Amino acid sequence: MGTVLSISPASKKASIMDVESGDAHSKGDKSLKKHSMFVSLSWKKLVANPAKKNAKKVTPSSVVPCSQVAHLNNENARKTHQNEEKKSKAPIPVPVPTVPVTSEQKGRLGCVQTQPSSLSLLSPRRIVIQASTGELLRCLADFICRRCYKLKELNTGEVIMWFRNIDRTLLLQGWQDQGFITPANVVFVYLLCEDAIEDCVESAVVLQGTFQTCLYLAYSYMGNEISYPLKPFMSEANKDVFWETSLRIINRMSAKMLKLNADPHFFTEVFQELKNQRETNEASLDR
Repeated sequence: MGTVLSISPASKKASIMDVESGDAHSKGDKSLKKHSMFVSLSWKKLVANPAKKNAKKVTPSSVVPCSQVAHLNNENARKTHQNEEKKSKAPIPVPVPTVPVTSEQKGRLGCVQTQPSSLSLLSPRRIVIQASTGELLRCLADFICRRCYKLKELNTGEVIMWFRNIDRTLLLQGWQDQGFITPANVVFVYLLCEDAIEDCVESAVVLQGTFQTCLYLAYSYMGNEISYPLKPFMSEANKDVFWETSLRIINRMSAKMLKLNADPHFFTEVFQELKNQRETNEASLDR
């Protein structure tokens, strides 16, 4: 069988010493070599020992079962979801911009704050006026009769008949689908008549022509239809002065006509003025 050769450390050292002894160098050189060998061995030992001391022995931890790992993962996921919900529900603070206030502005603010608080609660007084269409028609007729005081035979029923006849004619001829006579439209007619009809009128025919011209402008401005015929409004007596009177009324009253529709306070004033025509002279309405 084969031969096993083993060399002990002692024999290895002896062989090294024998080789060194057989060299041609002096005895002092041998001692130097031995000393250097011992120094190298001791250096290796010093370097190796600290490394062994610093090295820590790591022992594997105990193995966690798979079911416990799944349970821990579920708990972590649930806590993370709850934290996200709390963060999303929490209100986000928004910085409010501030403007530096000067000393002059502080003085103004102080003056405003010293005013009585009851003034800020006051609102403008609302005036409620109610009147029927028939009542406003009688007020309009009464105004015209008192304005044209020279026409002794003129009465309120005749003035109202001029208005109703034109409105009825337009309905029968198909020029309009619904009647024009409403409280708001009567107020508009009064606004025009108050400016156009003069107190020096001595003829009922001239008065009727001027009144019908005012009605034509009121229908054209306030009516529901696009256009209206001239025949019910223009008679042979006022044919020559119809357009002149129309242009004169438009030039003088355009601003007030627009204001009557745009300004509720102005409409209320004119409404109250028309209603007061009956209250000032009740007896004249029964003539």
